[in-house]
Amino acid sequence: MLDRRGLDLRDVGQLFQHFVDPGRVLQGLKQCGTKNPVFMMDEIDKLGADFRGDPSAALLETLDPEQNFAFSDHYLNLAFDLSRVMFILTANITDTIPSALLDRMEILNLSGYTEEEKTAIARTHLIPRQVRESGLKPKQLAISDGALRQIINEYTSEAGLRNLEREIGTICRKVARRVAEGRSEPLTVTQQNLSKYLGPAKFIPEMDQEESQIGLATGLAWTSAGGEVLYVEASLIKGKGELIITGQLGEVMQESARAAVTCARSYLKRPAEKKLRLDVTDVHIHVPAGAIPKDGPSAGIAMATALVSVMTGRPVRSDVAMTGEVTLRGRVLPIGGLKEKSLGALRAGVKTVLIPKKNLKDLVEIPSHVKRKLKFIPVKTMEEVLEHALVPPAATDPVKPRKRPGGSAG
Repeated sequence: MLDRRGLDLRDVGQLFQHFVDPGRVLQGLKQCGTKNPVFMMDEIDKLGADFRGDPSAALLETLDPEQNFAFSDHYLNLAFDLSRVMFILTANITDTIPSALLDRMEILNLSGYTEEEKTAIARTHLIPRQVRESGLKPKQLAISDGALRQIINEYTSEAGLRNLEREIGTICRKVARRVAEGRSEPLTVTQQNLSKYLGPAKFIPEMDQEESQIGLATGLAWTSAGGEVLYVEASLIKGKGELIITGQLGEVMQESARAAVTCARSYLKRPAEKKLRLDVTDVHIHVPAGAIPKDGPSAGIAMATALVSVMTGRPVRSDVAMTGEVTLRGRVLPIGGLKEKSLGALRAGVKTVLIPKKNLKDLVEIPSHVKRKLKFIPVKTMEEVLEHALVPPAATDPVKPRKRPGGSAG
């Protein structure tokens, strides 16, 4: 078995030329010296057609295993078997990839790095490389674990490591200038003096829920930079029974909010709950960080929980986060991105996460150290969600004074 060797074609601008110029494919095979190499094409989602032609049409013949066993090289005018060649293509999104080309690919979704993984990579590779490129000696600079975690959480917001390496490089260059000025004593960057080198924090959580509150639920969202907590606020005001939705929510999330309102109203129709005239009461749902667009149905149970909380006067537990789509009948449907959302909940200090029961299979993807720190509770209906998310009524009702024997209450 021949060893696979890599041919890295990273210049997207020349991607078309690599596959339509005479003999380029065979030249790559000759360069690797093997019949089964690995061709690497980066940023395939930025492929575009112009007056010179459509590169995706040339890639169809090259990448399709049903056709490339008799790949025709137009320069040599000979058929060549490319079926043993492995083609790896990378992309940030799949929406812009032509459907015919996407249909011939096996899609592998890779999630972003966790905080622990970023810390380990920074210690092993990023910091030594930036120290070396800045002309420093390893003993002249040390970055504490707390400072490194603060750089990851408050100065970068990404799934990868590019911005993290830039921030570390900024620290190294400022320390190198300090050494050039004659101050060569070793320096340790800590959380206390980090702002001296990087300035104020760039990414600050919009809200920290410290205690259980009425009408405030903690949801979980998936972003390109990983998982984040998503706070959902609900309020009731005198009006005409209208629904007000704010926070720059997309169409899917707005529909999820309407479904959550219907679900919460059906819950209040039960005799055991407090009666509320919703025909003369406006319902306002707001998701903070209004400058950031949000969409998706996974905040449905968080919206319904916040609504039931404000309608019944029962606070939502601050240490509980939840994710799941809600239906009109109160069923909890599965969602995606559970691993990233769990990591976001862990960073926010959440202790318990409510997940749809059908997402139990996705727990195998979550690192073991995360599962040890978080308690995952599978739920199937809104009844179960409210049981775990809301503070029990006995804990919120005022304590009534006991009557003394033979006398009135004192």
